[in-house]
Amino acid sequence: MKKFLSALMVFMLTVHAGQSAVAKEEKEPAIVSEAAVLIDSQSNAILYSKNGSDRMYPASLTKIATAIYAIKKGNLDDMVTVSRSAVETEGTKVYLEEGEKTTLRHLIEGMLINSGNDAAAAIAEHIDGNIEEYERNLNTFLEKEVHVHNTHFTNPHGLFDERHYTTAEDMALITSYALKNNTFRTIYGTKELAWDGESWDTTIFTHHRMLKGEVPYTGITGGKTGFVNESKQTLATSAENGKIQLTAIVMKADFKRDIYNDTKTLFDYGFSRFKSSVISKETSFQKGDQIYFSGKDRFVTLPLNHFEKIVTEEGLLKIVDGSGKLIQIFPLEPEAVKAAGPSEAVQAQEMEETPVKSGVFYMVFVLLLASLYIMSRKLYRRIKQRH
Repeated sequence: MKKFLSALMVFMLTVHAGQSAVAKEEKEPAIVSEAAVLIDSQSNAILYSKNGSDRMYPASLTKIATAIYAIKKGNLDDMVTVSRSAVETEGTKVYLEEGEKTTLRHLIEGMLINSGNDAAAAIAEHIDGNIEEYERNLNTFLEKEVHVHNTHFTNPHGLFDERHYTTAEDMALITSYALKNNTFRTIYGTKELAWDGESWDTTIFTHHRMLKGEVPYTGITGGKTGFVNESKQTLATSAENGKIQLTAIVMKADFKRDIYNDTKTLFDYGFSRFKSSVISKETSFQKGDQIYFSGKDRFVTLPLNHFEKIVTEEGLLKIVDGSGKLIQIFPLEPEAVKAAGPSEAVQAQEMEETPVKSGVFYMVFVLLLASLYIMSRKLYRRIKQRH
């Protein structure tokens, strides 16, 4: 009996230790930057957020928005004539000359790769005629097409203006939206490019140290740096590992080393815990007697280990991890005729057991076994005493 109880205690302690290890493993990353967000670039699921909805100054991360806006609204082969006002734009340049003619694509390359403020101004003037009209149209584009609502940009380059702001979450969504465009993705991921300007014949290099390889990290696909005194150090980075594509935004760090360390920490966190999958439009889910369908092919983010898919009474599909943390939620379409049985649909409550739930199950099971064992021993002794 003593040996049995000792073994039982050892088992229960082992289960408890396993639960503690899981809780430790799921601890979120420590980030130095004032704001940071990690999202799945395909599903837009937010996997980590620190002050993600706080208003921040983006500095040159603004150029991500300018680039995708110009790619969507302009003709990349258009010849752009550079104005004096564009040439006189302050900050980092690609040293354009007044009256210089170059393609819209070349200006976007100079803006994203070398962070040329003069190129950004020339792009805005070409697309909308002047900076004021650009401001109105870009903000409408971001709200209506990108679906971000906490961003307002007053210029195409990110030079400081109190009315020029975004959030880390909005910046992640803008970058994710842009990455779905092949032209943007190519330029955003370019490490170096021959630049044959009228007054500057050189090779331009990305300022992003992870993209260049100076800060090694496997799977980096693109990035953009940013800095003004008010924004401090900002960084946008994309990476993939064959299972998931991630976008990391870090904002307002005091030192460059912090934005790169934070970005690596975010990617380590994302790659070790999540994968991307597709729910086809034919995939069905059941809640009670009601059958739902995805309605369209949809990227979803799934934890690598334990998760569950839950259909709510309102017909929403929730994906949560083993601790119950919401990963993603989106609406489903109800089936017109409720004919399908459980065998024809994915059960909404069917899930992988979470570590905590499975641990509790086994503890209860073992305690029941122990109780039955003790009761049987007592009954055996009573019967033996009678005889």
